[in-house]
Amino acid sequence: MRRRMIAAGLAVASLCAGALFAAPASAAVPAGGGHGNGQHGHGNGNGNGQCSLVDKTLTATASVNQDLTETFTTYGNTGGEWTGGDSTYSLPLGKGKTGWFFSDTFLGTVNPDGSRPTDSPFVNNSVVVQDRRGDLTTITGGTPEDPAGIIPPEPDGKWYWIGDPTPGRHGTVQVPLLQFARTGTGQWDFAWTANRLATLDGRTLQLDSIVDLPSATGINWGSWTLEERGTTYVYGIADPGGVRSAYVAKVQGGDGLTGTWTYWNGTTWSASEADAVPVVPYVANEFSVAPFRDGYLLVTQDTSELFSTRIVARTSCSPTGPFTDPVELYRTPETGALGSYADPDVFTYNAHEHPNLRHGNRILVSYNVNTFDNVGDVYDDASIYRPRFIDVQLKVTG
Repeated sequence: MRRRMIAAGLAVASLCAGALFAAPASAAVPAGGGHGNGQHGHGNGNGNGQCSLVDKTLTATASVNQDLTETFTTYGNTGGEWTGGDSTYSLPLGKGKTGWFFSDTFLGTVNPDGSRPTDSPFVNNSVVVQDRRGDLTTITGGTPEDPAGIIPPEPDGKWYWIGDPTPGRHGTVQVPLLQFARTGTGQWDFAWTANRLATLDGRTLQLDSIVDLPSATGINWGSWTLEERGTTYVYGIADPGGVRSAYVAKVQGGDGLTGTWTYWNGTTWSASEADAVPVVPYVANEFSVAPFRDGYLLVTQDTSELFSTRIVARTSCSPTGPFTDPVELYRTPETGALGSYADPDVFTYNAHEHPNLRHGNRILVSYNVNTFDNVGDVYDDASIYRPRFIDVQLKVTG
């Protein structure tokens, strides 16, 4: 039973931590300083970039991406492998394939009535590979009889949730990890212990190695990675003053995240992790930052209010900010007693963009759905614990 209770733990506990003490953010619509056009960026990474989005207005029209949503629904119900998961990062794998990287994952089958068997296998991370035809295949570790995560738990019981994967050297895949450990016997008795980095074989997606990442300050690195002209920007989160906020590090050269890290201190890049400063407030555990037009677009679930249904965007002229006030992109319909499940336990979280699947000014955004009743609802209705996908058409005027 302990493994099952972990499934909603990170999402619920971290969202509470990021929102309980936060005052509402002001609602504003200026697009402000962005810096990238969806194909390439021109930011200098020093917070002083200039871009044409300044003083313009960003508006959005969103709709459900039926194809992807139904693809994962059908696969979860009938594929006999993956039946649900969260995080939902994506990475091109070559030959027209896309890897969908998940943290806590249910495996097995779904009953004809849409319920999930209570003995369903459960692992802390997995990858679902989508080929050029759209067919899906689940990749895990372990054996078919005893599956484990792609990155399995440690012998002492510590386990890993994933961050945003990024290409590594020689065709490998690098996956930033958040390591967690139990602190007691209760449902919420667990805590982050370290940031680490997994390297996966690029062909099999099996684990090659794990090394340590910077962890001295408590910043959870790996919420997002942005690769740009030989530099990888790494975004992380922490809660200064009870406000969930984003931080930025960067790694230069061809070694991906195994290179030397420096940290944005508000003015320049420092070699000391202790100098890292927050660059934008009210982000979720997972968010995205990607080139958009001649600036950058940040997409996140709003954490300025508790269990918000709002997915918002901010823009900047630099990967380090400053970022503009949030613009609402979408309100998730599943949350709460008045939501589509009519269940006060259901909530949504960790929205972000998939820039590799963007088409012009139309972006693809995913978000996760979960429930406080993670020993009941997730078994009674398998559809709850699955990603949702939306298309957002952006417009810049002024």
